Amino acid sequence: MMVIIVNDKMQQGYEYQLTAPEGCDFASDFCPELTPKEMLALGVFEGHYLNDCQNEFPKTWFRHAKLALTAPDEKMNYFGVKSRLSLMQWRQKGWIIEPDVRGWFQWYCRYYMGRRLPEIDAFQIKRWKSFRRHFVQVEKNCFPGDMMCRRKQRQALLQWAYNPFF
Repeated sequence: MMVIIVNDKMQQGYEYQLTAPEGCDFASDFCPELTPKEMLALGVFEGHYLNDCQNEFPKTWFRHAKLALTAPDEKMNYFGVKSRLSLMQWRQKGWIIEPDVRGWFQWYCRYYMGRRLPEIDAFQIKRWKSFRRHFVQVEKNCFPGDMMCRRKQRQALLQWAYNPFF
């Protein structure tokens, strides 16, 4: 087992173990369509999400990542639109739970790497599954291949590891 020690702007001294192989042994009801590396390369969270904590994750994830180092930039998003709430709003809605102080995507990155925390995992997988409703809305309201249709929802799907290119 490998131990990861986190020391970044938002979290210091947090340690976790990787107990599953990277990208494997997911819960049976959790089937993300994109990896964290793919998401970062396509353009998510206005390029301003994991900027100060890259040491925690594989360097290969960031080789082609679209990053905005100084401030969030919606042009870094694949669909070129803002499609997220602020961290403060996430906290107010109860979407941020310890130990993943940055939210769902941080949880997903850690889960993908092999960390398993059964209660936290169940909570986040339930949230991921409920996000599928946006896929259904895009599918129902857009012609196949029309990437200009519902760009905010498509960007949001991308940020939840759903393939928005249908």
